Amino acid sequence: MKKNPVVIAVSAVSGGGKTTTINELSKRLSSSRVIYFDDYEFEMCSSCSDFNAWNIEELIDDIKELLDKNDFDYLLLDYPFAYENKQGAPFIDFTVFIDTPLDIAMARRILRDMIDKPSNVLKDDMTSYLSVARNSYLEHIKIVKPKSDLVVDGSLSTDEIVSQILKQISRISVQ
Repeated sequence: MKKNPVVIAVSAVSGGGKTTTINELSKRLSSSRVIYFDDYEFEMCSSCSDFNAWNIEELIDDIKELLDKNDFDYLLLDYPFAYENKQGAPFIDFTVFIDTPLDIAMARRILRDMIDKPSNVLKDDMTSYLSVARNSYLEHIKIVKPKSDLVVDGSLSTDEIVSQILKQISRISVQ
């Protein structure tokens, strides 16, 4: 009888390295599937620190569909909520929080999203960051980080982050 896949959720603030880490993990874990949170069109909630205010039914349906197939060993979730959304928590076996300093995350976001945008778009984004987003990121860190199974330093190289995760995964996979 085939073992159920291990579901691993990787969380961080925007620009924290979730997608880069998930992509590298999926290369190193040949028998894996990936779900990216950003592939879905979720209605933004008014209180982003209330992770249960997000309706993630479509994502949950995709998780269930993949788990029903059971033809792989790992399901990797690029997923910001870790155990903090009641809809998703029952499916997750292990959570990783990439603890990326906010200045590094901000620089990555600018390089990723803003490098070719007009300066007024960057200015508007920075204004929004200072007035709203930064507090949301701090709240995210305060809520998600302490309840994660593994916290890795987001200022490390991708290779070092992935190596730490793989070491932990090998421990839970053999149990």
